[in-house]
Amino acid sequence: YLSHVRRLFDVADLPTIMLSAAQLTIRLHPNDDVVIARVQLISGTELRSEGVTVRGMVPPGHKVATKAIAQGAPVRRYNQIIGFASKPIAAGEHVHVNNLAMGDFERDYAFGVDVRPVAAASPQATFMGIKRADGRVATRNYIGLLSTVNCSATVCKLIADHFRPGPNSPLNAFPNVDGVVAITHSVGCGMDVHGEGMTLLRRTLAGYARHANFHSALVIGLGCEANQISSFKAAEGLDDGPKLHSYNLQDVGGTGKAVAKGIELVNELLVDANKVQREPVPASHITIGLQCGGSDGYSGISANPALGAAVDRLVRHGGTAILSESPEVYGGEHLLTRRAVSQAVADKLVARLKWWEDYTARNGGEMDNNPSAGNKAGGLTTILEKSLGAVAKGGTSNLQAVYEYAEKVDKHGFVYMDTPGYDPVSATGQVAGGANLICFTTGRGSAYGCKPSPSLKLATNNALWTRQEEDIDINCGDIVDSGVAITDKGREIFEMILATASGQASKSERWGYGADEFVPWYIGAVM
Repeated sequence: YLSHVRRLFDVADLPTIMLSAAQLTIRLHPNDDVVIARVQLISGTELRSEGVTVRGMVPPGHKVATKAIAQGAPVRRYNQIIGFASKPIAAGEHVHVNNLAMGDFERDYAFGVDVRPVAAASPQATFMGIKRADGRVATRNYIGLLSTVNCSATVCKLIADHFRPGPNSPLNAFPNVDGVVAITHSVGCGMDVHGEGMTLLRRTLAGYARHANFHSALVIGLGCEANQISSFKAAEGLDDGPKLHSYNLQDVGGTGKAVAKGIELVNELLVDANKVQREPVPASHITIGLQCGGSDGYSGISANPALGAAVDRLVRHGGTAILSESPEVYGGEHLLTRRAVSQAVADKLVARLKWWEDYTARNGGEMDNNPSAGNKAGGLTTILEKSLGAVAKGGTSNLQAVYEYAEKVDKHGFVYMDTPGYDPVSATGQVAGGANLICFTTGRGSAYGCKPSPSLKLATNNALWTRQEEDIDINCGDIVDSGVAITDKGREIFEMILATASGQASKSERWGYGADEFVPWYIGAVM
């Protein structure tokens, strides 16, 4: 495990550890002040390898102090600062919200010092993709129904319902089409037409309208909303044509007529959409959005580093991975700036995080509002600790570019997109930027899906896998409990990425998740 993340945390002397069933705790680095409980620890338990006795109850995934820590002293995990002791901590004591808190300290950004040449993989991996006429490659083949405003959302949903899968569905005559999906939202009016919120909404909708996984799309408006179809298309350089149609409910005469028009247009589009065939294409056409939700104390030990290993493999094969969730890399950004290919890339990342500090402050919050209650129950105490584990999803490859929310990703390799930490909003931005697949790690459990891009979920622990296997695609708990190597698990994840990109349905797709999870980032006043 630790040999893989040696570069990730900029430590040259990480030892190799054995994760045998007999171990009660996991030590991540010799300099750490804490170890991680693998099982429920009760008061009086001897941790012989650490030379301490547990004081009180320590749940699985939580931290145990391995020495006395003075009040105000930094506490380290991964050989990185995760917070400061808010009171004296005794050896063997549970380290959590009762005695660990945030604090200010200088990060060593060390711009670009860890940039390394990336050796291309040979032979290059392939998957069964769908080639579009413009040269892009899709992993799915949908028709999209995009509402410009909340007021046209019902029309989009009614059209999609007509094509809902089932014994008598019209889709049954078009086996090469994955579905007709309504992409709806709750905004589009009552907002500044020239404001940042409208810019983000239009950029996001345009990213979906152009997405390779949509064969074609209908844009449906009400007619009197702030986000006018004509203004939206002009701002984003969109034009009606064979693959894009648009109309307003008010112009066609009401709900029933708008639904009938949509059904008629979709029926025409399905004929051409069904002509696609999958064929072997290079893995360089895969762009993954990286997500973690319901994280726990194992996330930075198992699923996130394993996903990072898969990302490194994908990058060697020419593909792209997008790390995001700015509030959840905060405090770990210095591990990314070290890998930035230029000063400009590093500066842009730091600037976006400074923007977040200002954004949360002017809204009466602070960056340490995260972790969530579920994260804390799983063993994560501060945003610093959570971010260090979250950054591991990005592997060890060079940081090629930093993008704003929903911007088109035009670089190959490992990149960053500025998004909120809220998973549906973050993934929506990644898909708008071109992600044709999502990989989502979780320690507490998630039932997330994402259309038009399939979503794979990775469990951080065996208990979650056993409890919620119907929603989880890959179990990474065997890294902790059975000693499976990070690199081996990364290979397993990469192979499932290829299979899913080739059309194999993910668990969330089988359940039908994905349409309601479209949540564009809304910034600005509701007027």
